[in-house]
Amino acid sequence: MKKILTIVMMLAVAAALFPAAGQEVEVTSQRRLLEGVEGPAFYPVINPAGDRLLYCSGNGALKVHDFNDGVTLLVSEGPVAGHDACWGGDGKVYFVTQRIGEDHLVYRTGQSYDATTRKTTQLTAPLHGAVRAVPATHGGALRAPGRETIESSVNIGSAAWTEGNRVYVTVGDDERVFSPVDSWAGYLWASISPDGQRVAFFAAGKGIVIIDLRGQVLAMLGNYEMPCWYNNDYLVAQNAKDDGHQITSSQLLLLKADGTWQAELTRPSSMAMHPTCGGGKIVYTTIDGLLYEMKINIYD
Repeated sequence: MKKILTIVMMLAVAAALFPAAGQEVEVTSQRRLLEGVEGPAFYPVINPAGDRLLYCSGNGALKVHDFNDGVTLLVSEGPVAGHDACWGGDGKVYFVTQRIGEDHLVYRTGQSYDATTRKTTQLTAPLHGAVRAVPATHGGALRAPGRETIESSVNIGSAAWTEGNRVYVTVGDDERVFSPVDSWAGYLWASISPDGQRVAFFAAGKGIVIIDLRGQVLAMLGNYEMPCWYNNDYLVAQNAKDDGHQITSSQLLLLKADGTWQAELTRPSSMAMHPTCGGGKIVYTTIDGLLYEMKINIYD
């Protein structure tokens, strides 16, 4: 029995190191976005349909670009509005602004923006402490640790987010909390797969982790950052290196969700970062704020 288990383990390792022949990815197109229209742009977030893009301009304003008509609109000039904005499953933008109160404390306000009507709605009163926007399959939510979550509708569907070394997953009215791997500095960047069956997140010191809706670890994809689901089988992530003071290289990788295969989408010298996926597109920015759109073909 021990011999059989050893052989099985060796085959599993071999499958991870030497994936099936013929697995490859082709970059079919790559183009600069908003060239001559926008200066530096950061924190891009594309919607699931791939026809609208959120980003933070060089002066900190949150903007949305519509690929269909080529129009770019201002969502908010509020401080930090563009840092953690997201698309809800209802097509609205969820974001948080902040201000310094007369008591010299920081207050944060959760808001939503309807890209169709171009109207902004305040969802929370100004709150002292952390407030974050959380995308969900049917809507969005504003989450403040220790407070009741503000949701956009009665049923926001499924959602995932992290707080410290815990990943939270909601499925309907059921909220689940997991700590599936040890991490010296906590978790970041949780997201649900398009089919709603798995969650990807980053654990400091461990890298990208894939779990099921019961918190069971399905795969470890490597020590990369900012994972986003390209489809149910693949993710795009950032692989950045630094010398302890500044980033020295950064590239995008395509990762198979079962951990058996990966490929470079850009070279380390590209300084590509902050990937976001939707509608078969990959959008990213560079360290100096140049936005790009990429399309790929995956051959299994």
